[in-house]
Amino acid sequence: MLPAEHDYTRALSMSRLAYDLENLFIPALAAALLSLVTYNWLFAGTSVGFLAFAALVVSCVLPKPAPVEHTGRPHTKAASGLRLFWVPRLRALLALDLAFAASGAMITVNTVVLVRDHLHRTAGDVSLARGAYGAGSMAAALTLPRILKRVSDRAVMLPAAFALPVVFAAYGIATSEGPSWPALLAAWTAFGAACSAVLTPTGRLIRCSAASADLPAAFAARFSLSHSCWLLTYPLAGWVASAAGTVTVGWMLGAIAMAGTLTAVLIWPAPDMARLDHRHHHLPPGHPHLAEVRLTSDGYPHSHDYVIDHLHPYWPAMRRTARP
Repeated sequence: MLPAEHDYTRALSMSRLAYDLENLFIPALAAALLSLVTYNWLFAGTSVGFLAFAALVVSCVLPKPAPVEHTGRPHTKAASGLRLFWVPRLRALLALDLAFAASGAMITVNTVVLVRDHLHRTAGDVSLARGAYGAGSMAAALTLPRILKRVSDRAVMLPAAFALPVVFAAYGIATSEGPSWPALLAAWTAFGAACSAVLTPTGRLIRCSAASADLPAAFAARFSLSHSCWLLTYPLAGWVASAAGTVTVGWMLGAIAMAGTLTAVLIWPAPDMARLDHRHHHLPPGHPHLAEVRLTSDGYPHSHDYVIDHLHPYWPAMRRTARP
């Protein structure tokens, strides 16, 4: 829908902003409505809301995707999206997803425990703590389009990922003598900003790594793989907190966030070039892809913006040549 890079980046930022606003606004709206109506009416109103939103979605006119021919069995089709994640920057993205999931699990699973049981504050303060996280996330999302005009995705995402274990450590040190409400608000705000800086540009990485026809498979694969990180960190955040306490789980999740970030640094090359030199060995002479490319003793060498597709099924770093 948005082929221009600047427009796409702004759309990613707005999407993240809408997500955070929803998390802040919807619970407050539900609480306000429950002071006026019963649960039955609230659920009935929500059902009407779903129908209205469905009508809005149907009313949107979207460009039709180009038809894509897939061959092979269903598991082969499913694996096509996973194959795209041999691209170094996308494998690094999965490691960053693990760091993000560690931080998100701390927020989602343990906020209520920390605010209600440890700090003995009101239910409204739980919303305030989540609001601090959302405020940090929205602030980062609003500034990212301007930042990404000047620096690369890697230069934004990796420092933000390193900030996650730093926040875990700072919060652990600040609360070593007991829980602290100001420390929690500060940490949750920092978590929100860092998580948003890691998560918001991810669509840009996927889009520059796969051909247009393969983008649905790539986004679907990324959705599944990133949620496998949540499948790991969510239970850990709850089990370890109940068995050893929230201080221990904070240090453990911080270690997971650091491991994911260090893995991403090792996998993601710097500089991360879009245009790559590579060679084709088995394309026939006169193939449209080889226009104006001369044959040498080592195939057809040329250079262009490199994405994984049927002509380039492997990343040059993984294979010496790109074999169709």
